[in-house]
This record gives sequence, structure tokens and C-alpha cells, in this order.
Amino acid sequence: MDTSRLLRTSGAVLAAAALLVSCSKPSSPGGDTVASPAQHGPDARPESDKATKPLEPLPTAVPAALRPYYDQKLSWRSCGPKGFECATLRAPLDYEKPSRATDLELAVSRKKAPGPGKRIGSLMVDPGGPGASAINYLQQYAPEPAAVKARYDMVAMDPRGVARSEPVRCLSNKQMDGYTQVDQTPDDKAEQTKLTTAYKKFADGCRARSGKVLGHVSTVEAARDMDIFRAVLGDRKLTYVGASYGTFLGATYAGLYPSRVGRLVLDGAMDPSLTSRQLNEDQTAGFNTAFNSFAADCIKKRDCPLGTKSTADAGKQLSAFFRRLDTRPVATGDSRKLTESLATSGVIAAMYDESAWPLLREYLTKAQKGDGSGLLALSDTYYEREPDGSYANQMFANPAVNCLDLPPAFSSPAQVESALPAFRKASPVFGENFAWAPLNCAYWPVKATGEAHRIEAKGAAPILVVGTTRDPATPYPWARGLASQLSSGRLLTYEGDGHTAYGRGSDCIDTAVNTYLLEGTPPAKNKRCS
Repeated sequence: MDTSRLLRTSGAVLAAAALLVSCSKPSSPGGDTVASPAQHGPDARPESDKATKPLEPLPTAVPAALRPYYDQKLSWRSCGPKGFECATLRAPLDYEKPSRATDLELAVSRKKAPGPGKRIGSLMVDPGGPGASAINYLQQYAPEPAAVKARYDMVAMDPRGVARSEPVRCLSNKQMDGYTQVDQTPDDKAEQTKLTTAYKKFADGCRARSGKVLGHVSTVEAARDMDIFRAVLGDRKLTYVGASYGTFLGATYAGLYPSRVGRLVLDGAMDPSLTSRQLNEDQTAGFNTAFNSFAADCIKKRDCPLGTKSTADAGKQLSAFFRRLDTRPVATGDSRKLTESLATSGVIAAMYDESAWPLLREYLTKAQKGDGSGLLALSDTYYEREPDGSYANQMFANPAVNCLDLPPAFSSPAQVESALPAFRKASPVFGENFAWAPLNCAYWPVKATGEAHRIEAKGAAPILVVGTTRDPATPYPWARGLASQLSSGRLLTYEGDGHTAYGRGSDCIDTAVNTYLLEGTPPAKNKRCS
């Protein structure tokens, strides 16, 4: 089976995240009951921190210095699959000091509404990441409902620093291969030094290869680019479907431009009021919930590679398997062996979509017998590594955005060590990985420009926030938190597994979202689907 087709990008790599690049990886487009998250996790904290400052809206009038960007005309040309067009949008590198000499060139794409039915306007989509290509998502997957595509011009923009839009680059393909294999659960000071050295080399590579844009890839700046795109398209208000990190981008737009909010769908929501430490710890608990759901399903089957006793025992067996790989990696048929770090990223990739569970059972069984090729393929999908050994830009753009948006969770290995008990409690299987992951931002060459904040978007039209109860990457309490902050937030809940909900098989969710997009009518308050 083609793992890249199974685990299609839909909103992956998040602000919190796992592994060396502070990331998480996607599943099929659209987007957490067996066990609840740990008590110190997301359900133990108020849904939004009233002490955090709200994001202040920008003036409604376009500043004179930005008027040339809002008045530009796009030169569209055919590209990609039949019916799609592409163009280049100009945006200022620095919104405080716009200058044509430093303008960014941002890639945009569209497919005009074919009908039947009257055209409603443009619908902008973003699959998240940060770092996922919105244009690739648009041209390959989004959105599925024919009725929506018929009435809207479907549009997308690769955010600054991503894919076709002034992409951040950090390492060569060979260097990236080495980076993904660094031990991310150090057992002693020597291994800690190897990990921090890898983080520093990664950051130095980003500075050397992407110095121009590295300080200007924040979510706020990307949201301001979206407003230019909206205006250039001729739309008075923004209609938008964002998944995963794309919800943070969409909510940020709403906070900056509440009067320009049209119909916004934020699926697999992030909570902007949380710190980097809180996001990482919550996501650790989220992946623990997802793993327990997988394990509960697995142990019912005779071929379960993690035994048939209990979810707790399955977790212990997986942890023991990872420990064996730490000292004895297994062959893959590739020049790379399956290390603990690559196996962990492969398992995490399969947590995003329950349709990947049979594949994960098969690949774990093969790996236990000495064939790590399956888990390596899942890991490569996670990291967007192509068969020719090349890497997409996502794993470079991801930390570039995350480390700019929030101050680092930890500033030293000693701080991580003190936090390890809490992370292990949140997830006995993945806790150490998630604890060490955010340390990469401690060595980032650009100081964070953002901080945790509430988004209220007072005066905005109704905004639809979608949350999945056992979502591993964007835990359900984040959706509740965002919906409670937004003055016009409307929460739609999917009781199920996997990352995000729209377009993933729930008729109840799809009908509610499509009705909102086509008619402007949000679902009833606190509507739940299963």
C-alpha cells in the first residue's frame, strides 16, 4: 500500500509537536473514547487563560504605504491539474517598513466556480502545518464536496516561507537524513550533547540559507498576507476553511480583521492562549489518548503485535520495542536502518488517521521480525521525504514559524529534565520524545516576536470551530478553548478518532459544514456528531 496516499497532508505539523523539528504529521484531508488524557493535561486547565492579552484588531482603513499591495493586479496562468490557475502575489517582507526592494513573492492558485448555481465568492483553504503547501492541498484534495466547489472559486496561497512562497531551507537532503536519526530520548549527558548539537546545526543552517525571511514568517504576518489576497481577489469578506495550524492562521485573521470575517471553518482547532510548554504537554496527552484508542482496537485482534492483554501492556510492549531499537536498529532494505527515532515518527504518523491502524499493525509485526521498511516508509511520509531522498520544505518552515510565534518552552536540557516526569505521566510511550522536541527553539537564531494571547474577534460573523474528541495532534480541549474565546465562536464536535473531522467520512459533520458554507447558517450551539 502507498503510505503517502494513505496519510495525505491535511493539517499536520503543529505548534506543539513531536520529534526533532517540533512537529506532527498529517493524515487524510478533512481536518481526538477509550481513555482520557492525563489529569495534568488539557482537561485539567481552564479552557482559556483570562490573564493573557487579547489580539488587538488592526485599523479598518488600509494604510497608504500598503495600498499598492492591495491594488495590485494578478497575472493568472494555467498550472497543475486541468482548470487550475496560478499567479504571484507581492507582499511586504516587513509590514512596519514596506519596501519594494525587499518584497516577497507569494504563490497563489485558484479554480473558478463552474456552477451550477450562483457563484458565492472565493473560498480560501489552508491545510496547516505550519509548513504544509496550501496549493498542493487545493489542487489535490480540497474540498471534496462538489456542491461547495461548484459555488466557490477555490483559492489557496502558500504562506510566506512555505513551499513555493520564498521557502525556508535549512539542511541538505543528506544532512536531513542524519538529523531525523538523531536520538531524541537521550539517556545520558553525551547523548544530550548530540541532540543539542543537532538542534544548533539545524538552526545555523536555517540562518545561513534563509536569512532574508527567517524573522518574518510569523502567523500574524501570514494572516496579513491573506487580507491582501482577499482584497486582490475582489472579495469584501474572507471565506475560509483551515485545518490544524490553519485554524490558528484563520483565527488570527479574524482577530486582526473581525469586520472582514465571512464564513470561517476552523477544523482541528488550536488554542492561541496556551504557551509552548502547555501546547507540547497537551499534545503529548492527545497522542496518548490516540495510542490508547489504537491499542484498544489492536488487542482485540489475534495478529496484534503488541499482545492481547490490555492497552497498558500494549504501551509497555511498544516502549520496549523502541528501547531495543535504541541499541539495535533493524534493516530496512535502504541505506538507513530503522532507529528508535525513525520508528517513533512512523508510529506517530499512523496516529493521525484510524484508517492507518491496520497498516501500523502490519509494519510493527514486520519490524519485530527484522524488516523495518514499513515503519521507515511511514516515517518518510511524516517527514515528507521523497523516494529520491529529497525533502519538502515543511520540516524547515515548521520550526521557523513556531519558534517565531511563541517563546521557547525550555531554554536548557536541565529544564527538560525537570519536566520529564510530567511528560511521562501524560504519555508513558511518547512523553520523552515530546519533552525534548521543543528544546530546538532554545537555539533558534531569531527571537520570538509573538506570545500566547486570546483571540476574541469582537464583531465578527459566526465562526465555526470543529473539534474531534480523540484528535491526537489538536486535542479536543483546544477547540473548546478557541470557541470560548471567540465572541462569535460556534463549537461543532465530532466524537471519534483521528486528526480533524471535515471531509473524513462523517455525514453529520460534512452536512453541518457544507450548510454553513453554502447558506451561511451555522449548526445549533454545541452540536455533536458521531
